[in-house]
Amino acid sequence: MIIAVDGPSASGKGTLARRLAQHYGLRHLDTGALYRMVGLAVLQSGGDPADEAAALAAARALDLSLMEHPDLRSEATGSAASKVAAQPGVRAALLQFQRDFARKNGGAVLDGRDIGTVVCPEAEVKLFVVARADVRARRRHAELASYGVDVPYETVLADIEARDARDMNRAVAPLKPAPDALLLDTSDLDIDAAVQQARSLVDSRLAELKLGSHAVRNRS
Repeated sequence: MIIAVDGPSASGKGTLARRLAQHYGLRHLDTGALYRMVGLAVLQSGGDPADEAAALAAARALDLSLMEHPDLRSEATGSAASKVAAQPGVRAALLQFQRDFARKNGGAVLDGRDIGTVVCPEAEVKLFVVARADVRARRRHAELASYGVDVPYETVLADIEARDARDMNRAVAPLKPAPDALLLDTSDLDIDAAVQQARSLVDSRLAELKLGSHAVRNRS
C-alpha cells in the first residue's frame, strides 16, 4: 500500500505522514528532505540554488548523510530547496529514488508536493493537506524559535508565501491536488485531531477500494 501525502510548507503533512506510517506499519519518506539535501549541498559548495547546473550536479551526487545535518531544517535551506525543486533536471534525478522507495517491502507513506500527481499516481490513498498561510507561518516561526533561531514572523510569512508561489507556478510538477486526492484542512486542528481525521480519511478510502474490488470479483 502506498499513501501519498501532499501539501504546502508547514501544513502539517510531514507529521501526519510519520504518524500514518506508524499506524499502518509502513515506512516513511520525507521527499522534501531530498530537495533540502540538494539545496544544502549547493549552498555548502558556494553555489546558487537557482543555477540549474549546480543543482543538478548536487542531485545526481545525492549525499544522504546530509539528512542529519543541523542546517537541513533552516529557513535558508528551505528556500534553497524550493529553488532547486523548480528545476526539471533535479526533479527527474530524484524521481526514481522516490519511486523505488515507495514500491519496496510492501509500500510506504511519502510526503511532498507531487507524490499523488507525479511520483506515485497509482497510490491507493492520496491526501492533500492544507492550512492558511498565516497559520503555517506561526507554526514555522514557533518551530524555528524552538531551535533557537530568531526570525521575525513577518519574514517567515513572506517566505511561506514566496515558496507557495514557486511551488504552485513551476512548469514541472506544480503543487496541486490529484483529482482523486482527499482534502484535509489543518488550520484549526491540533496535531492529534489532524491525525485522527487523516486516519479516518485513509480508512474510508481503503474501505471503498475493498468494496469496489469485492464488487468486481462478484461480477466476474
